[in-house]
Amino acid sequence: MVQPSTIDMTAVEPVLAKYRGRGREALLPLLHEVQAVHGWLPREVLEAVGHTLHVPLSDIHGVVEFYSMFYNEPTARRVIRVCFDPACHMAGSPAVRLAIEERLGLRPGETSEDGSISYECVPCLGMCEHAPNALNGDRLAGDLTPADVDAFLAGTFPEPEPKIYGGPLIKLARAGKINPLSLADFEKYGGYKGLRKAMTMTPEEVLAILKGSDVLGRGGAMFPVGLKWEMTRNAPGHPAEKHVIANADESEPGTFKDRALMEQDPFSLIEALTLAGYTVGAENGWIFLRGEYPRCHARLKNAIDKARAAGYLGHNILGRKGFNFDIQLRLGAGAYICGEETALFEAIEGKRGFPRIKPPFPTTHGLFQQPTAINNVETLAATLSVINIGVEQWHKLGTPGSPGTKWFCVSGRVLRPGVYEVPFGLTVRQLIQMAGGVIGNEVQAVLLGGAAGVFIGPRRLDTPLTYEDAKAQGFPLGSGVIMVFDEAVDLREIMYMLARFFAHESCGKCYPCQIGTQRQLEIMERILGFGGPWPEDRLALQDIGLCLSQTSLCGLGQTAASAILSAIDRWPELFAAGSANGRGRLPGTPPRP
Repeated sequence: MVQPSTIDMTAVEPVLAKYRGRGREALLPLLHEVQAVHGWLPREVLEAVGHTLHVPLSDIHGVVEFYSMFYNEPTARRVIRVCFDPACHMAGSPAVRLAIEERLGLRPGETSEDGSISYECVPCLGMCEHAPNALNGDRLAGDLTPADVDAFLAGTFPEPEPKIYGGPLIKLARAGKINPLSLADFEKYGGYKGLRKAMTMTPEEVLAILKGSDVLGRGGAMFPVGLKWEMTRNAPGHPAEKHVIANADESEPGTFKDRALMEQDPFSLIEALTLAGYTVGAENGWIFLRGEYPRCHARLKNAIDKARAAGYLGHNILGRKGFNFDIQLRLGAGAYICGEETALFEAIEGKRGFPRIKPPFPTTHGLFQQPTAINNVETLAATLSVINIGVEQWHKLGTPGSPGTKWFCVSGRVLRPGVYEVPFGLTVRQLIQMAGGVIGNEVQAVLLGGAAGVFIGPRRLDTPLTYEDAKAQGFPLGSGVIMVFDEAVDLREIMYMLARFFAHESCGKCYPCQIGTQRQLEIMERILGFGGPWPEDRLALQDIGLCLSQTSLCGLGQTAASAILSAIDRWPELFAAGSANGRGRLPGTPPRP
């Protein structure tokens, strides 16, 4: 006998009604909205979603199970998420987590008996300058101590703002000076001057300026922006069939630079994306935002709505007949792989975020298999800055091979962590000094470029941070991560956390990454917590790293072993038999009485 449903579908119906007539591309936003009704996604709700969007139930289940922030089992509407990745770990996250667990009487993955609250330990939340940090529902909290736990759980602990330093501030010039919710404030401080200036030129003239500026992608790929936009513009297709996308899915441990702009100056991203649409000849703009950035989501939505109401989005923008452009905001749901451009396309299209095989490339076959220019947030900000200040002034900053400024995410054992906008050419040492120097001890190591980057030792601290020097020295600038470790840090703990991150975030599409990241994690678990390295572990890690780098489908797998391989090269003694730390406990696991 079929049991009657206990799910109140009447509460879901108004949400479903808003999406009737939409297609699969509306799946992510619809899942977010219906999950907010009950706190999770019962089968009855998923069936209704499938009927609404005409998507098979099996496909919907596949999407829900792919993302960590969607729940197909009962979960509280309010979820406590506490970061357990390197920056927070070094700043005292284990003690904060233990205090939360004692206060709630919950372990990670558990929900309270009354169903009011769930508790999770999660990878990096993108607030490393405020380590240790956490989310209480959609409310941010940073610089937490065990004494702050009651206020944090009560929702009264103050929300932190991004920490921005450096200079000259070009791309972040308005950050902290304007009300991020006010279009009038944005305009008062020069907002939309760049777009207006660009629209006095032809798209071809704008392209010439960008190509002359030598702006390269700031997300790690370092592809010339002017060339990418030109290729997309020249691809066959009507403007209604072309797209520009802001990749705002920064989810790599230690990366938080794009969040600073989106929280402090969200209208500038809207302007920069509109500039891209004008130059490329695309009518469709998209922002794909990581799910762990609730405040960014609220502020970007406000910016889009106000820009549209003021005529900066929509039809015949700024009176230019035929210039039609609008932006859709898409919120992710906890999947680092969606930062890979083709996986991001799949996510927007309402599918699992699996990377595509390339070629063909996005400039001809991107979103919906249509010509697409995709750039990360900082790259778009750089294009707008070039238009505003001009190529000559841009080239006065940085070096001949790396003109302009770069955002660096400085975190770890430094006195003043934050986002630093500085001209290319400063050394790692100079940047650490700008951040107040190392707390307590001497520098042991610096992780450059992010979890997919490399470790360097003290002897390489005087390396200039430029594209040319990074290439010559064999390290990536990547997402601009500068994570500092003093001599008190056990680097094996950090490597274990990086291995855990990649094993968790592998999408599983290709076997080298799916299996290789798991084997890498297993070895690091043994090295760190249980018995110490086996004689063959170092060679096994090197073999796994070689396999990952040469045979994985996308950049996640290709770089998943980069940091560990660099550590093996520089500190082989850490992997030698007999070097166990003897703790028998893995980091990220709070000590229990």
